[in-house]
Amino acid sequence: MLTIADDLHLLPGRPEHAFNVYVMGGVVVDAATRHGARRILRGLRGRDVHAHALTHAHADHQGASHALCAALGIPLWAGAAEADAVESGAIGPLGPSNVITRWQLRHWAGPAHPVARRLVEGDEVGGFTVLEVPGHSPGLLAYWREADRVLLAGDVLFGRHPLTGRPGLHEPPVRFTLDPERNRASIRRLAELEPAVVCFGHGPPLRDAAGPLAAFAAALPRTPEPATARA
Repeated sequence: MLTIADDLHLLPGRPEHAFNVYVMGGVVVDAATRHGARRILRGLRGRDVHAHALTHAHADHQGASHALCAALGIPLWAGAAEADAVESGAIGPLGPSNVITRWQLRHWAGPAHPVARRLVEGDEVGGFTVLEVPGHSPGLLAYWREADRVLLAGDVLFGRHPLTGRPGLHEPPVRFTLDPERNRASIRRLAELEPAVVCFGHGPPLRDAAGPLAAFAAALPRTPEPATARA
């Protein structure tokens, strides 16, 4: 298990950094695909965890949630905007529908599971503050600790190219993102925090992150404002 910051750890995975699972303050954040249950439980062996929280409920983040909560006897926490989908198992509408996402739902998604706590902006989870940063999914959450400026960004950003695997900042692919323009607004919001460390759902952590993230956000295209009709 890789220590990223005080009381924040990254579980090992194969391929490395493909589907990241974190432990922050005794809370397991995200759960990869349903095929990841065994490796997550192995990585947690001997650790004291008391809850499992999601950044969002796409199939590559909630896949092993039910198995994890059942095996460890811990509650599941999810964003309020996605909790109904988590509880019903109908997570398809949380992302675009295409050949790839439909395949992911069939092969990666986990079963429904009760949500014990519905997270909203400003809640505290494992010593981090919940931020609502929708776009990639309708209720995506990030987790922010101002004391040392550490950010878990979920899939608001990718920490490596989704095809080549090269590390670096990237927007999540459009084919997996419900509202790309809204997600760009969320990226800009996170950049304004000037984080020292950024952790991603996919890709290695980025240290000394404030400058690169600010430059990346500034370079994002903006949707032109609608023209104002002349009187």
